Amino acid sequence: MRQVTVTEHLLTHQSMSASATGRFTSLLNELILSAKIISRSVNKAGLLDVLGGTGEVNVQGEQVQKLDEFANSILIHRMKRAGVLCAMASEENADLIPVPEKFQRGSYMLVFDPLDGSSNIDVNINVGTIFSILKRKDNSDKEVSLSEILQAGVEQVAAGYFLYGPSTMMVYTTGRGVNGFTLDPSVGEFLLSHPNMRIPEDGKIYSVNEGNQMYWDTPTKEIMETFRSKQNKLGKPYSLRYVGSLVADFHRTLLYGGIFLYPMDHKDPNKPSGKLRLMCEASPLSMVAEQAGGLGSDGSGRILDIKPDMLHQRVPLIIGSKNDVQFCIDHYKKASN
Repeated sequence: MRQVTVTEHLLTHQSMSASATGRFTSLLNELILSAKIISRSVNKAGLLDVLGGTGEVNVQGEQVQKLDEFANSILIHRMKRAGVLCAMASEENADLIPVPEKFQRGSYMLVFDPLDGSSNIDVNINVGTIFSILKRKDNSDKEVSLSEILQAGVEQVAAGYFLYGPSTMMVYTTGRGVNGFTLDPSVGEFLLSHPNMRIPEDGKIYSVNEGNQMYWDTPTKEIMETFRSKQNKLGKPYSLRYVGSLVADFHRTLLYGGIFLYPMDHKDPNKPSGKLRLMCEASPLSMVAEQAGGLGSDGSGRILDIKPDMLHQRVPLIIGSKNDVQFCIDHYKKASN
């Protein structure tokens, strides 16, 4: 059977997608090349000096891993030179990353988590790169301001992720469904392996860090107890699966159905908060989920409707099968009333 590459697939569907222009294809190709370089280093992590931390702390207050730093530098270096971006934002950088005047610039903006789950690298667990592509509304020659990139998730031109595991996969959407591609190392190409991905409307798996339950509010504890009991639509407990790498947990949920939760917690009693980043994690994955027939919510509303107030804004995330996520939303609403 003839294999379709990701570029062929994009060009074939270009006429049906306003976002899939030649410049958009160039952007995606540079992103794919960056992912191939990162994948190569991830696959050799035990043989190269890329394991462990750098001793530095990032803007999120987390220990920076060597592969985090490597992936971030590769993406920034390559994407600055893509000729189609005017600015970027990374989980690892405190501020907006403008594309310098010495490079050709375009109207797209890229937001990314260079290596989600990087703390799992040392134990050889799946990690990934999550990305969100936005379009600048002002096509002037002025430097991009922070406010221009603070767009709600519904304004994303495209979103997706690369998963580095037993095989390297790319899953992405331009707003016309979700397709998955697997890297064939023998030819160096991502080939279409999962066309028109759809998440089941109902699942049998819940994915959450149960170690945080002492910090959950009462409605969240009640939701989890429902998943653990026979008092749910299955009539039996859901299976618990939790990798601790968001991109890996989401990918399983996308394929098999179910629900991933990182709910609001009260570790700081005076300031209950979410953990995951809106712009580089929650929004792009929620776009993928919705395009595959699922839902992404913060517990009260749709993730894609949230307009960020700051670059590194954090939110609770409940994402996965449509009916499972809706059950959580309904329960929170009932509790608030």
